[in-house]
Order: sequence, then structure tokens, then C-alpha cells
Amino acid sequence: MVQRTVNPLLPVADDYRGSLILVGPMGSGKSTIGRLLAARLHVPFVDSDAIILENTGVSINTIFEIEGEAGFRLRESRVIAELAAKAGTMVLATGGGAVLSAANREHLRGMGRVVYLDVSVEEQLKRLRQDRSRPLLQVADLEQRLRSLAEIRNPIYRETAHWRIKTDGLRADQVLRRILRFHRQAP
Repeated sequence: MVQRTVNPLLPVADDYRGSLILVGPMGSGKSTIGRLLAARLHVPFVDSDAIILENTGVSINTIFEIEGEAGFRLRESRVIAELAAKAGTMVLATGGGAVLSAANREHLRGMGRVVYLDVSVEEQLKRLRQDRSRPLLQVADLEQRLRSLAEIRNPIYRETAHWRIKTDGLRADQVLRRILRFHRQAP
């Protein structure tokens, strides 16, 4: 049997059916993969965290300092609800905690296909060790924080997603090809 290979440089706009929503933990590649997918599919790329930054004019760290995580999550939920109401076709990269809200999960699944970019804690540590921009990671024991977040969030990511892709050891183009393959097979 000959297996068809996907060339990520060729356009596939004709194959595109609905929005793709990327969920997963910090460091899973949602923004990087999201930009590549959007370019490949010729649709807008939207990053919910970037919208919050644009709307507030301050960093996520500042929002956490002033309003706490609860304030940030309210802002995040408003952005997701607004995006869901627009019902436009897009590739959406969500923040790692966006799935914590049941309303957000419902909106995300209603917008299109949800893809869970699954990454191990070990890989997250490699990718995030020097990152100072994420308020939830400003702790003494980064590994323990990532394990705690994974324990809570990973089951919710699995419940929310239509597809799950393990990203450990994969290049961005390999993840992109897997998503496109799943997407083409979707009803």
C-alpha cells in the first residue's frame, strides 16, 4: 500500500472545514503550530492570550498581579465567548487554562475541531525552564508545579478534544502533518 505524504508547503484551502482549536499545557506548541496551520489553511490565526494583551494593554503577569488568576480567567472566558459568537473560520490557540471553564469547553467544541497538543512534563521543563513570562510558573519547584497542573488539566484536555497528538520529540512540521491528516479525515 502506498501511503500518501502531505507536503506542508502546498495549499489545502479546498480541504478546510471549520475552525481548528488548539488546547494543551504551556509549552505544548499551541501558538507555533497555530500560526503554521493558519498559514497552511489560509485562514486567520487567533491567540486568545494575545487578544487579552491587546484589550488590556498590559502583560498577563500584570493582570495576575492586579486581578489574580480569577480575574484573568474571567477575561479569558469573555474573549472565548466573543470568538465563539463570531462563528468565523480560524485557527485558535488557547491559553493552557482555558479548558478549566465548562462554558469555555462548550464554546470551543462548538467552534470546530479541538486538538489537544499533549506534551510530557519532562518536555515542558526543557521548553519552559527559562520562561519568565508565565505567572503560574514563577515558583521554586517548576517540575512540581507542572506535574500539579498536568494532573488537574490533562483529563480535561482529553475530555474536550476531538483529537490528541503527543508532541514530544516531534518537529513542528510533523505535528502540522498529523493535524492535517486528522482534519482531512473528519466528517
